[in-house]
Amino acid sequence: MKKDLGVKPAVYPMPVLMIATYDENGKVDVMNAAWGMICESDKITLALTETHKTVKNIKINKAFTVSLADVKNIKAADYFGIASGNNTPDKFERTGLTAVKSERVNAPVVEEFPVTIECELAEIVRTDNFQSIVGKIVNVMADESVLDENGKVDIEKSGILMFDQFKNGYYVTGEKVGQAWSSGMELK
Repeated sequence: MKKDLGVKPAVYPMPVLMIATYDENGKVDVMNAAWGMICESDKITLALTETHKTVKNIKINKAFTVSLADVKNIKAADYFGIASGNNTPDKFERTGLTAVKSERVNAPVVEEFPVTIECELAEIVRTDNFQSIVGKIVNVMADESVLDENGKVDIEKSGILMFDQFKNGYYVTGEKVGQAWSSGMELK
């Protein structure tokens, strides 16, 4: 029997996304955002409120990067969700991480995160109920250490973090238990 839990953000696990931008002075800013996803094969959407420094920076530069946080960098990733760039000017520096300028968009790439998506601002969608930043994916880059023999990201090697909104916990990706577009074929 199922039990009613009330209104909860019950889609989980969520990716732990690191959104990196430059501010108006070229200073690196990174925020932790769990509410984001691929919305087309070449687009990503982020549900971010107007008050985030990151949103202000995206509007200025029309670009951002999205990195997948990993277990090796869990402290910095969590800190990026605790501290606000609006009132912590040395937020990025406190982590000891390294940022380099993207070669494709006007945004930083955090070297320590294993997978990074470089994005140009496609549009900002506002309704009475939400705001979404839509980015056009210009490129995806991955550290060689997380690639398989075919040059694709191997989720089991990556240590990518997931966020559980029920317990406010971080978890790492686990074992493969099936093959998409194949596991259900016998029911077809």
